[in-house]
Amino acid sequence: MLFHASCVAVGGRAVLIAGDSGAGKSDLALRLIDRGAALVSDDQVVLSAEDGQLIASAPATIAGQIEVRGLGIMAMPHRTAMPVSLLIQLGAPAERMPEPRARTLCGIAVPVVALDPFEPSAPIKAELALRQWGLEP
Repeated sequence: MLFHASCVAVGGRAVLIAGDSGAGKSDLALRLIDRGAALVSDDQVVLSAEDGQLIASAPATIAGQIEVRGLGIMAMPHRTAMPVSLLIQLGAPAERMPEPRARTLCGIAVPVVALDPFEPSAPIKAELALRQWGLEP
């Protein structure tokens, strides 16, 4: 399945960042990469179910590339075939005290959090969301 999102690996687990064009997917991905994450894919992610896990990888045509608004397409080291642990939904209002939510992708439920990607704390919140559900390896 081809999914419109960016994806980074944090501590060996993939985080999908979904939202409309211009919502801040690549920007949040870059800030997570600056904090030690690794690029998996930018803008389009190939998702598959393998042994009960959702796996993310980059389409061959865009592997190792990320769009940096104002600079263009940039080459970057990347990871592939990473198990997905979290979906960050951009553009949805972030609730103050949200109830746990999930979205089913390729038949597998993935925890979902809504974040504002342009808040300075957004990368930290993404990392905290991974910890909250015990999803860090």
